[in-house]
Amino acid sequence: MDNYPSYYEPLENGGNPKLNIERDLVVYGATPAGITAAIQAKQMGLSVVIAEFSNHIGGITANGLGATDFGAKDAIGGLSREFYRRIGKYYGKEEQWTFEPKAAKYVFEKWLEENNIPVYKKQHLRDAVMEGTEIKSIMMENGNMFSGKHFIDASYEGDLMSKVNVSYFIGRESNGTYQEIYNGVQFGYPHHKFETDIDPYVIKGDESSGLLPGIEEKLDKQEKQGEGDGRIQAYNFRICLTKDTDKKISFPKPKDYDPGRYELLLRYIKAGVWDAMNLHTALPNGKTDLNNYGAFSTDNIGMNYEWPEGSYETREEIFQDHVSYNLGLLYFLANDPEVPEHVKNEAAEWGLPADEFVETGNWPAQLYIREARRMISDYVMTDNNCLAKTTVKDSIGLASYQMDSHHVRRVVVDGKCENEGDVEIPISPYPVSYQSIRPKAEECTNLLVPVCLSSSHIAYGSIRMEPVFMIIGQSAGAAAGLALKNNIDVQDIDYFELKNVLTEAGQVLHWDESIEDDPRERMKQTFGKE
Repeated sequence: MDNYPSYYEPLENGGNPKLNIERDLVVYGATPAGITAAIQAKQMGLSVVIAEFSNHIGGITANGLGATDFGAKDAIGGLSREFYRRIGKYYGKEEQWTFEPKAAKYVFEKWLEENNIPVYKKQHLRDAVMEGTEIKSIMMENGNMFSGKHFIDASYEGDLMSKVNVSYFIGRESNGTYQEIYNGVQFGYPHHKFETDIDPYVIKGDESSGLLPGIEEKLDKQEKQGEGDGRIQAYNFRICLTKDTDKKISFPKPKDYDPGRYELLLRYIKAGVWDAMNLHTALPNGKTDLNNYGAFSTDNIGMNYEWPEGSYETREEIFQDHVSYNLGLLYFLANDPEVPEHVKNEAAEWGLPADEFVETGNWPAQLYIREARRMISDYVMTDNNCLAKTTVKDSIGLASYQMDSHHVRRVVVDGKCENEGDVEIPISPYPVSYQSIRPKAEECTNLLVPVCLSSSHIAYGSIRMEPVFMIIGQSAGAAAGLALKNNIDVQDIDYFELKNVLTEAGQVLHWDESIEDDPRERMKQTFGKE
């Protein structure tokens, strides 16, 4: 790969004048949630600017996640639904739910251009200025300052939320914290597990030789189900691949390639299980979205724990480790002499598309941050919401994907490799509370958080899908518009006024049980695409 992508490169001002930009609404993060928030606010008459950490827009939706995790399509309305109609127009159809990364990038760019919303890229948040409970401005490492009456943190990490000392949590709460069922440590679920016993030691049978790479620890006994900890579900890249020989670039060898990282996978394949590349979802024009599948695949399990609170330099190290792991995995499968020929031949049929991610060596620029910080506000979404044991009266949109956590670690129990943390539980569409996207009043009164919202780990596993982020982002933009119009704090917005704005904008706020499909059948149709 000639030009590796990076998460963070320190920027100097270079003698240019520092920008001091003032708008009604400042959105931090040009993620899909940030984009829909900005568009909604702009359409309500606010002046808006987006400050984006990276050098790209559209988050993971424009960086490989082309197989939409939609749950129930009828639960998706407003600007989120419009995005998929715009994707459809790109392909000459009414609506399209699978798409190439470059198509999503094009749609987002044109959408922002139509609404005259500027995006400033490579804006690395350094600090925030507060007066009481109000954010006045945010400063970037390059000296730029963005001032506003209201702010939206649409980042995947919740960095702005953290800078202004809003309460948050990282990791898995115990089931007892919010009286849940599926939170905390989770052993024994049937998906993405080792289908046969694999020796976990560097020298087979010799515990003193140490554990193979990718295995976190040896447990003396299986931990108690439902205990809380600080671990988060695994990250990966959603990798766009093709078999088209006219566009295919063979997998390049990573600069720090280490075949030893895949010894556990090699033993697994030689034991008769070859499923690491099973989850290809077809995209238009002969491309696919490759995601994690099975016991050992693209998820770099256990290698992301420091990401949420890590410095930008630490995150860059983690980012590059994930690039090396995912690209190295593909190179290993297609080239390593120890890999069985039928596996090598199958892997080598695939390659990176020459017309995708041309600025970053045909590799996605966005790591799939499945969870990081999660705000703690007056209302925390839990699996009780997902399972319809409780509901909210201030709906700002529906979530409809199954409760879904990827594995968080790989351990040895009784001499056997076990992955721990995967949960996949079917649900019906349910409403997300407005209280879950705004902080407590005593902490911050002009900030909204549509991505790192107030939710438990396992409920977030359902909410965290990109169509839902676009839904919640639009609702956050509407709330900012009403707060400005009425000159009030975000906590004091009249919900019925917000509901009217959202209804007029086409948001789906309640689920009609009469049109509900079978959630278990829906899980089968979308299984593993998250």
